[in-house]
Amino acid sequence: MVRLTHNNPMLAASSHVRSYYAASAAAPVSTEPFDGSIESEVCVIGGGFTGLSCALHLARRGRRVVLLEQSLLGWGASGRNGGQVHVGQRRDPRWLESQFGQTNAQALWKIGLGARDHLDWLMRSYSIDCQFRAGLIHADHREKYVTQTRAHVDYLNSRYGYDSLRCVDAREMRHLVDSADYLAGSLDMRGGHLHPLNLALGIARAAQSNGARLFEGIEATSITRTGSRWQVGTAHGAVSADNVVLACNGYLRGLSSQVQTHVMPINNFIAVTEPLEPQLAECLIRNQHAVSDSRFVVYYFRMTPDHRLLFGGGETYTYRFPKDIAAFVRRHIVRIFPQLASTRIDYAWGGTLAITPTRMPYLRELSPGLYNSSGYSGKGVVMAPYAGKMVADAICGDRDEFQQMSQIPIPPFPGGPALRAPTLIAAMSFYALADTL
Repeated sequence: MVRLTHNNPMLAASSHVRSYYAASAAAPVSTEPFDGSIESEVCVIGGGFTGLSCALHLARRGRRVVLLEQSLLGWGASGRNGGQVHVGQRRDPRWLESQFGQTNAQALWKIGLGARDHLDWLMRSYSIDCQFRAGLIHADHREKYVTQTRAHVDYLNSRYGYDSLRCVDAREMRHLVDSADYLAGSLDMRGGHLHPLNLALGIARAAQSNGARLFEGIEATSITRTGSRWQVGTAHGAVSADNVVLACNGYLRGLSSQVQTHVMPINNFIAVTEPLEPQLAECLIRNQHAVSDSRFVVYYFRMTPDHRLLFGGGETYTYRFPKDIAAFVRRHIVRIFPQLASTRIDYAWGGTLAITPTRMPYLRELSPGLYNSSGYSGKGVVMAPYAGKMVADAICGDRDEFQQMSQIPIPPFPGGPALRAPTLIAAMSFYALADTL
């Protein structure tokens, strides 16, 4: 169980972290007060992409659903991430084929495409203004990755019929991203970027409009089985439900030892510069595309609508953030864009996401009526809302996609409770070191 301290970034809070997203967010969602014990069909724990989407789809199907969020809706990773829109699963089709066979790999790829279509459906159906822009550049920083990227693009084009992805050679890469760090890469026009907090708030409004009951500032402290129903305990009363959905990702905080064995939190950090001259912003990254690179600890960046560079870089594997996040991220910015060495940073923040050993999400029915979906390993903007839908569908009896995802083997992290975190830190630090060599 996580040992919480007064400066632990996982502690519940009554306001959003000071981020560019919070400063530019749409109006907050009005939630109702939690006034004691509640009877419901489903209790969702967690007010991020997964939980909000699950609540939306359950409510659309006529289920009585209650959602509990310990802080504010979108307060965790869903409202703090880089906003990058990726297509497909976290692992590429050839890896999936090697692990699960071609038939299962194709089914998983289809789910990945369904997740991308679902994002479009959410934005269109509920008029969610989250500033989506098309185009995601994958930038290779080593020659060995250039060869791998070319093979990956060819494989998706020829074997999976995915024609939104193409290769980018050295000359075009330098035109698209004005950095000497990158040699070549690819461009996916079904990918892109968006304002993640506004997406989360938009899904929340959609859930409410369909009858879901959303509560902020209510921390779930226990989950117990009483007869045929689940009881979710809080400091303000309990929720009794037929089904419970854990949608906590990196903020599980001891609610399930089984999930914590397979899903572990890590911290990632983002800085946003002062507004740049529009001409400079367009030269640094063309056409308002997003960029992510080939590093183990990925650099991901893009321009905001008001011409700021939003840059994610660096990770930590403890429950504390660096004292000076702006300085922590600045050295990564300057590595890619030395021309911005003296540029002011206006916002810098950290957030906690969750990974699994295979980097594939951990969807499970832990016990009859108790579901978990988490461990998106940095690709939650597209997959997490769809995972929420898959869980909602499963509760309503449509279990095919949930079953496909839940059959993916996710081994536990090695080391047991005492050594799991130190083992993770050692392993992640070793691979991160390769980025500097």
